Amino acid sequence: MTSVPELKYDEKGLIPVIVQDCRTNEVLMMAYSNKEAVEKMYETGYTCFWSRSRQKLWKKGEESGNVQRIKSIQADCDDDTLLVRVEQTGVACHTGNPSCFHKLIYGDLSETAAIIPDLVRVVKERKKDPSDESYTCKLFRNETKMCKKVVEEAAEVVLACKDHDNDELAGEVADLFYHTLVLVVKEGLDIEKVYAELWERSQ
Repeated sequence: MTSVPELKYDEKGLIPVIVQDCRTNEVLMMAYSNKEAVEKMYETGYTCFWSRSRQKLWKKGEESGNVQRIKSIQADCDDDTLLVRVEQTGVACHTGNPSCFHKLIYGDLSETAAIIPDLVRVVKERKKDPSDESYTCKLFRNETKMCKKVVEEAAEVVLACKDHDNDELAGEVADLFYHTLVLVVKEGLDIEKVYAELWERSQ
């Protein structure tokens, strides 16, 4: 087992833990762990926290089954906060929402990366529960059309680039991203394999 590094716990012996989806980077939840809980995470490979209300250790998903398998743990620059990337089973929030951070109380999400996990969920839901009216489902049923759309949208991206029209380019990149995502979900490709390839290319 990898040894647990020295961390800075607060006066109550706790350290904040931010939990993030390893595939989408969506922030799922924030909780606290003590030294024993951190050691449990290293030992078991699953998130473990300290309940301040119940004054006891708890493994995420021990009752619901919505466990979090740890992919990585990072400490911040002061060693007093942890960022844990996980493979989430089911949903993270007890309300049934994918993330505990589902209440928008200021600003607008329309120009943020928040659309990524939402779009992934919608496409996966279309595959799981198909509808005759859904464009996504029509692509799922017609592999040739699905593949052609990726090629077509890639060409449109190039043309928009040559025209130096950023508004048009944004739309075409969005179309290419969407149609590529449909293909990825249809083929059941684990996006982690893509990340691994990108990681290799970045070294």
